[in-house]
Amino acid sequence: MGFTRLSVCYAHPVWHSAKRRDCDGDEDALMLALDTLLNFSREYLPAQIGGIMDAPLLLIPVVKTEEVQRQAHAVDVACAYPVEFYEKTWENVEARHVNRLIDLIEYRLGTEAQFEGFSYTTPVSNINAGNHESSYKRFKTMIEKLKSQLDLAEKIEAVDAKEVALKVLTTHFIRDIAGNLRAFSTQSFRCKSCNRRFRRLPLRGKCPGCGGALTLTVYRGGIEKYIDAAEHLIEKYGLPQYYAERILLVREEINSLFEGNKPKQISLVDFV
Repeated sequence: MGFTRLSVCYAHPVWHSAKRRDCDGDEDALMLALDTLLNFSREYLPAQIGGIMDAPLLLIPVVKTEEVQRQAHAVDVACAYPVEFYEKTWENVEARHVNRLIDLIEYRLGTEAQFEGFSYTTPVSNINAGNHESSYKRFKTMIEKLKSQLDLAEKIEAVDAKEVALKVLTTHFIRDIAGNLRAFSTQSFRCKSCNRRFRRLPLRGKCPGCGGALTLTVYRGGIEKYIDAAEHLIEKYGLPQYYAERILLVREEINSLFEGNKPKQISLVDFV
């Protein structure tokens, strides 16, 4: 254990993978074990949404390499690449056909070597001789991060910026928009006073426990936050018309749910 002046946490790649949650990012924290066991209580946690996301509610004393994310199994731990690997690159062979030529954590599973003896191909004089902080961390919004990513993709000859844009659109934006739209239609409600949650809106329109006002847990802004960016990607990189029409349908669905900035209440007689 040591210290670095960089805004990073150096650790075993399997440990980094093991501490990840299901969402996109994670934060690091170091604490004494007894401090967690003796001085922690759920009563200390914030009441608002996300208050328990980074709380130490689950302690894992042993990390099992087989159970972490499969991306960690693909970490290259070789000290050198064989000549055959370089020859295959001239043939444009797919990575899955040559990965056996490289020493990966995946091929060490079930042995002591899955934790130790990791090598590298590019030595450095000082492990701290890099950027103090990632530009991805400096950017505050996802739009800024996306723009920087695509600007870099356009400068690298080996990268197809259009393909990058398509992957961002299909694996991130569209899934996020659709997921938030679905979450809005199936959301719960929260009392502003006592923070009690309700699966369905009480008929009296207020909290039956304390009489406090009720509020939504998913808002319109959360649904729409990536729509403009998605449309921009489609237009700028000439992505298939299918995606433009899909985003248009989502816009129409959102507009049908709201009147102004408030959800639209629909009666059954509207369908008669």
